[in-house]
Amino acid sequence: MIPYWHAPSLELGPLKIEPFGIFVAAGILLAARLLGRQAEKEGLNPEPLADFAPWGVGVGVVVGHLVHLFFYHPEELSKSPFQILKVWDGLSSFGGLLGGILAAVVFFRMRKLRFSDYADAFALGVAPGWAVARLGCFAVHDHPGVPTDFFLAVAFPGGPRHDLGMYDAIALFAITGVLYALRSSGKLKGRLLPLLAVLYSICRFFFDFLRATDMAYVDARYFGLTPAQYGSIALLLYGVWGLLRRREPGTASSPPSAPKNPGTVGAR
Repeated sequence: MIPYWHAPSLELGPLKIEPFGIFVAAGILLAARLLGRQAEKEGLNPEPLADFAPWGVGVGVVVGHLVHLFFYHPEELSKSPFQILKVWDGLSSFGGLLGGILAAVVFFRMRKLRFSDYADAFALGVAPGWAVARLGCFAVHDHPGVPTDFFLAVAFPGGPRHDLGMYDAIALFAITGVLYALRSSGKLKGRLLPLLAVLYSICRFFFDFLRATDMAYVDARYFGLTPAQYGSIALLLYGVWGLLRRREPGTASSPPSAPKNPGTVGAR
């Protein structure tokens, strides 16, 4: 059994930084770094990804908060009419994913770029970044599961339970290993993002059956399923479609090369 330990906040003078936010920030930075590196390896121009990052994060946070508020915990709307503006107070990972997708659709269309050219880079960056962010959920134990005597149970106050934040992180790190192994072997090139969607959606759909229903603050259910389970079904459909669809010839945009200096041609 895993001991229950709540990561402390980091206080810098009047500023208080929560551990969840630290892990989320670390996950975003890791994802952004890997996205650019993978794009360069595939001969793509990484500059659009750097430009997209703040838009993707910003829209993801806003939509993630709205999904949390309107679908997971609508009772919070009764606290204050300004609750909708507190984007830091409650986030849904699937809502953040939806926001990131919407931002990507608009951004890549405006830049007249094909998102499919960058899809593998997104898969190889998002999966490990998301895993690190999920460690933040484990650090604050904000996704408690049902009581259990499973060997990976966390000794929550009141008795051992599944910790869904930890399970999500483990699954995403494992999926990351699969994606990088396939990248190295050259298999499923151009289809790693749909594969990520399929693998994660299956894990998340079944994990959510383990979520607690006997606590004061639990996720809403609609016809017996959580909002994330409906999101998992949609993500699975996208993944299957992406794996089965016929690939179009790539039109990757290569990174700009540095101009040659005639005076140094042939220098060693």
